[in-house]
Amino acid sequence: MDQTKIIQMPGQYPALLAKSKELGFTMPSDVYVGTLLKTLVASKPNGNFLELGTGIGLSLAWMTEGMDEKSRMTSVDNDPELIQIANLFFKEEPRLTLICSDGEEWLENYTGESFDLIFADAWPGKYSHLDKTMSLIKIGGFYVIDDMKKQPNWPDGHEEKAKALVQILEQREDITITKMDWSTGLIVAVKIN
Repeated sequence: MDQTKIIQMPGQYPALLAKSKELGFTMPSDVYVGTLLKTLVASKPNGNFLELGTGIGLSLAWMTEGMDEKSRMTSVDNDPELIQIANLFFKEEPRLTLICSDGEEWLENYTGESFDLIFADAWPGKYSHLDKTMSLIKIGGFYVIDDMKKQPNWPDGHEEKAKALVQILEQREDITITKMDWSTGLIVAVKIN
């Protein structure tokens, strides 16, 4: 098996990757994470999906590629420049709502429909507001986080925070989790109650 052979890459992905490099964006999601997100999203027809941390839009490209015509995606980021770039790349995507907001505030104020998958790729929803985030996932829905293996751009002390988060997730009784020492280190959880 050759995992480096990527099939059905999103059309805008190469341009997004080039833009990411041009801007010196140091936190892009790994291509393998993208392929997994696409697969998980595709398992939820007519789904409602949330991404916390739009970034440049690399993961977003994979997730929208996996969505069916009736699915919806909300992506939140606090950086107006990144949201503006994402708007340029996804302006023709009617299933997507891009929101420029502090993720913590957005989570605290959100009262809408629950989600079939939440990809928490930012501090909010991962290292803060975890209970609120979990409460927004439908039974049978996915919670996905990446960057759980030590990364070169981590600040001092972050490795301990990541290890503590793993322990918290292991102890939760409302999810079942799979820890994957693959790509950047992933945890895929499914809400069970």
